[in-house]
Parts: sequence; structure tokens; C-alpha cells
Amino acid sequence: MKQLENNYDRRSYPADRGHSRDSNRSNRSTVINRSGSSRSTGRSSSGSSYRSNPSYRMGGQAGRMNAANTSRRNSSHRRRQGPDYKKIAVIGVILLILITCIALALKAKKTAVIQVDESTSQPAETEITKEVQVDGISITGMSLSQARNAILKEYPWSMTVTYGEEVYQVTDLAAEKVEEVLAEIYSGEPKEQYALELDGLEEAAAAEAAACAAKWDKKARNGSIDKYDKEKGAFVFAGETPGFAIDQEKLTADILAALKEKRFDAQLKAQGSEVQPEISSAAAKEKYKTLSTFTTDTTSKSNRNTNVRLAAEAINGTVIRPGEEFSFNKIVGRRTEEKGYKAAAAYNNGEVVQEIGGGVCQVSTTLYNAVYRSGLGEESITFRRSHTFEPNYITPGQDATVSYEQPDFRFKNTSKTSIGIRASYANQKMTVSIYGIPILEEGMKLDLESKKTETLDPPAPTYEEDQTLQPGVEVVKSAGTQGSRWETYKVVYKNGVEVSRTLDHKTTYKGHAPVIRRNTSGVVLLPEETTISNETPVPTVDGMPEGYVQGEAPTIPGSAQEIGPGVDQPSSAAPAPQTAAPVPTAGTQATSGSSLGPGGESPVIAPLKPE
Repeated sequence: MKQLENNYDRRSYPADRGHSRDSNRSNRSTVINRSGSSRSTGRSSSGSSYRSNPSYRMGGQAGRMNAANTSRRNSSHRRRQGPDYKKIAVIGVILLILITCIALALKAKKTAVIQVDESTSQPAETEITKEVQVDGISITGMSLSQARNAILKEYPWSMTVTYGEEVYQVTDLAAEKVEEVLAEIYSGEPKEQYALELDGLEEAAAAEAAACAAKWDKKARNGSIDKYDKEKGAFVFAGETPGFAIDQEKLTADILAALKEKRFDAQLKAQGSEVQPEISSAAAKEKYKTLSTFTTDTTSKSNRNTNVRLAAEAINGTVIRPGEEFSFNKIVGRRTEEKGYKAAAAYNNGEVVQEIGGGVCQVSTTLYNAVYRSGLGEESITFRRSHTFEPNYITPGQDATVSYEQPDFRFKNTSKTSIGIRASYANQKMTVSIYGIPILEEGMKLDLESKKTETLDPPAPTYEEDQTLQPGVEVVKSAGTQGSRWETYKVVYKNGVEVSRTLDHKTTYKGHAPVIRRNTSGVVLLPEETTISNETPVPTVDGMPEGYVQGEAPTIPGSAQEIGPGVDQPSSAAPAPQTAAPVPTAGTQATSGSSLGPGGESPVIAPLKPE
């Protein structure tokens, strides 16, 4: 019995200690939860009453378990009141570790891919284990790259060719042969002895000799016309000039000999000789002839003829050397009153107006026809534009309009010698001749022939307000004209017999819109009460696309036809009252004193727009 009491006392003592600890925790819980919910405070009081109850003290282990459970509940509740920074920190560390691991894995994978690529693009270097020599050079125990370096060390390349004080560095022609012998050695079971063979380099040596020639050769200049003597009215011939040419055959042989002897540091000297021109000055005088001549008729209008004469004088005597390009606008320059040009009929927005330089298009057109027939051919024409409206001094399709700065007429001298231009105006005739050494075979002749393929309706009429007219009355101020389409053919003759006929280009010309006067105001005024509009129309540029602004670089859509011998021009078709315009007769010349066009009796259909 006494032993039982002692046991009881030993069990009670720890219970009291537990009660003390729980009381402390309960107190802390109570303090913490003062700002919290009343529920938490109630739990704390309940736990205290349990611990003061005799049955709790008698319960022993059960009491301690209840106290522990209560404490965990209170602790769990306290953790939910704010963020658990400890747990967040742990999660952050884990994420950082994961990211680092992923990055390292990707880097390792990339490195592995690179290594794989390198292993596939660069074969593993095999070392020679047996005794192998190339021209006595041992490469035993060497990789391919080491063997290459060993051979090149014994055979350094520094071959040069000199002429005078100039030096040409010859391309290393032995390097390819070194690679060939190394490829043989390292591709299988090698032999003990190899020789560096330098056969089969003839083409490579010849190419090096040609490169030297291109550097030092000088072409001989043939005797030809050099300039024009205006006082004498004749071209002046320049004396021939000798050239120089490297002896390519000897230089090729010298390079091959140095290769055979494996003198890769050889310093070779180029040799050459003077080259005489194919045509001497004396021979040129005999060979030069008039290649072609073309003439067009002008009108009786003095101002227009003055402009034609001045432009003809500007291009007369021009010498174009082989490969050079002639530009009409560059040679003639801007047409101004200071130079003597007069106001003559020209087009402005489809209206015939007086402009300085009117008529010079006839000079460019005549020049174009002479150049085409000279034998230089259509490939020499680098820029040509047709008029917007049908010309009257040339068969449509064979015209070349100009205006400063655009459009221009340009052509290139495609022959081997210089050519000259003779141009003149006299007695209402504009003539251009091309002077040079004949290009075509004897008996051959080129010509241009054009035919109309379609007639187009004139544009819709335009109306002008005229209050002197009665309402409902319309008066035709100017009749419209039809447009047209033309095909121009290159015709080749042999001894007067047609050999071929091919389509060269197509051209479309606009018609003119009728101008009609009417009164839509309902108010009729006396003539003295009307006012004349001071509005100046914006000038258009004949032969250029609509919207083109003078002074701008031409933007011409389409193929080479747009800048070559011919070009299709846009048309505007709309039915309207019209008077058909007469069409000039096809041929190389217009009728003298024609009444059509600027300066004629019926200027409304004239296509000339000079500037």
C-alpha cells in the first residue's frame, strides 16, 4: 500500500511540471491571441481548467497527451496568422538549385552538340607510326597538320614576277600538290618514300601569266579621227600609238620550269614587246567613210528653224571614242535665249504654246535614225523616248523626243574605232551623217519601217466656260484628234534585196481631247465684261510618263524596251466628237513645207515638245 502511494507521488510530480509548462504555453498563447479571435482565447481557458481538475491529475499519461494535443493546435493556429518565412526561404533555395541544374544541363548538352559537330567536320588526326618520308622530309609520328607544316617549312612559297620596278606575287601553285600527297599518305597504309609531284599545272601557270599581262599590257591606239576642225570643216586624224604586250608564253614556261625544279622562291622577270596598231593614221584616212545619212524636212517658220540650226551646230563635229556614250542633252545643253534659241510652237498640257527651243526634237530624231542605220545597230541605243503625240516630220514610231534634262537621247559607240557626227541645217532640211570605218559588210544596209496597227478614239472633251455664249450653246474651240498604235520593224537588205524583217518596237500615241466652249452659269455677259483667266497650266514633259516632274530622275517602268529603240506609250481612249488628223506618209523624209504641226497651218495636232 505504501509502495502504491509512492508511485502515485512520482506520477503526480511530472504532471505538475507538465502543468507548469502547459500553463506557460497557455499564457503565451493567450498573449499572442489578444489581438486575434476569441476562439483562441477560449481554448486557452479550457486547457487551464483541465489541468486544475483532480481528474486530470489522476489521469497521468492521458492528461499529458491532452495537453500536448492542445499545445499543437494552439501552435498550428499561431503559424496561420502570418507568412512562414522559413518555409519560403527553403522553397526559394530549392527553386534556385533547380534552375542552376537546368542551366548546367543545357550548357552540357550544347557543348556535347558542338563536340559532335566538330567530330563530324574534323576527322581525328592520325599519327604516322612507321617511317615515312616526302622528298626526304620525315613525317614519322606526325599528324596530318604537323606533316603539312613540316613540308611547307622546307618548301616556303615566295615566287614573284617583276617588270621594271613593279612586282607581281605569284599564287602558291604547290600547295594543292602538297595536299594531294598528304591525302594519299593518311588515307591508307602509307609507303616509306613519297615524292612531291608538280605535273599538270600548265593551265594554272598560264593563268598567272595572263594576270601579269593584264597588269602591264597597254593596248595600241589605232589611227582615227581625234577632233573636229570647225574652221576647215573637217575631222582631224590622230597618229597611231603603239602598245605593249607581255610575252605570256615565255612567262608561262618560266613558271613551269621553276615549279619543276622546286624553286618556289624564284624571282622571274617578265618580257614583252611593242605592239603596233591594227590601223595606221594613213590607213584610217583611207578607211573612214560616211556610214549613214538621214534627212528630215522642217517648216517655213523661222524661229523653229533657228532652233533646229543651233542644235545641229551643237552636235556637229562630235567625236565618240570606242565604248563612249553620247548624250544629246549633255552636248546641246540647256536651250536658252542667251544661246540664241527662239520661242517656237511646242506642247504644254496638250496645248500648242510658244516655248524657247521649240523644234529641237527634230534634230534628236534625225540623229537617232542616222545612228540606227549606221551599223551600230539597236544595241547601241541606250535611251530613247517617243513623243506623246504623233510627230509630223517623221514616220511615227521612228521619233526620239528630248527635253532638258529628261527625256534624253543617248547611244554608245560599239565599234573598234572613233566615230564622228556631221549635222547641218539648210533650206528647211535637217541632215545628220555618221562618219567612221564601215561596220556592216559591203552591200549590207539597215532600215526602219513603221506601219499603223490601230486607230484610237480621242480622249473625252474638255470644256471651257464662256459667259458670252447663250446657255445651251456649245462652240468647238479645237477639234480632237485620234490616237494610234504603230509597229516599227528592222529591215536588213543585201545588195538591195530584203534579207530579214524583225519587229523592233511598238509605240502608242495619244490623241488630243476636243476643247469645247459653253456657258453653264445662266448669265450672259458682253465680251467686254468677261475676264481672262490668269491661271498658268503646269507644263508636261513630252515623251515621259504621266506625273513626271522636270528635273527628277526618270522612273520608267517596264523592260529594256522602255529605254531602248522603242517604247509603248500609254493611251487614253474615250469617245467624243473629233476630227481625224492626217497621217504623214511613211518614209525617211517628211514632205517639205508640211502644213501640219508647230509652225504649220494646223498646229493642233503637232507633237513637238522641245524642252
